[in-house]
Amino acid sequence: MFGFAKTQMVAPEKALPGRDEPMPVPSRHEVLGTPLTPPYPDHAEIADFALGCFWGAERKFWQTDGVITTAAGYQGGHTPNPTYEEVCSGQTGHTEAVRVVYDPARVSYETLLKVFWESHDPTQGMRQGNDVGTQYRSAIFTHSEAQQAQAEASRAAYQQTLTAAGYPEITTELTKAPPFYFAEPYHQQYLSDTKNPNGYCGLGGTGLTCPVGVAPAE
Repeated sequence: MFGFAKTQMVAPEKALPGRDEPMPVPSRHEVLGTPLTPPYPDHAEIADFALGCFWGAERKFWQTDGVITTAAGYQGGHTPNPTYEEVCSGQTGHTEAVRVVYDPARVSYETLLKVFWESHDPTQGMRQGNDVGTQYRSAIFTHSEAQQAQAEASRAAYQQTLTAAGYPEITTELTKAPPFYFAEPYHQQYLSDTKNPNGYCGLGGTGLTCPVGVAPAE
């Protein structure tokens, strides 16, 4: 019964109240050495993704050329400035999310979408592998109409690939980016060589390649 409850989205009026104070986080990225929090460079753009446990997800993106900084956080729910324990309870509605700040002159949003799709199984609903709960659901939180259109086009293209391989429908949530709340300091760059190079990573992709450069449908 407890497991069932953790896979059901909590109603806003029943969500935990949270707090006004944001989580203090390190000033610099453990791997990239860049600022973890704003202000970011003027030319930078932001992308937000949720694809299961944020430890392995964040590493996927900081290893991508053209990414300026990354951060683990909570997004898509109702509770302001939640703690990890609150998110894991299923009573906040948040995902474990990754904020990706990138240089669009060096890496395209489409390439980041490719990393996203290929790094997890987006057909699993409220889970990712052995990790079960609403916080592990797949989601893309967009910051512009252009990102929304590209995300929708890539989802449609990848669905064709998945369907041909016998996978069910994609369950990825795709919506305008809600507030992003930074996770606790120990979660930031958790799988870096200086922290937990052999730490747990529950991500597992489908092994299928996601097409890039797909134009949005007319």
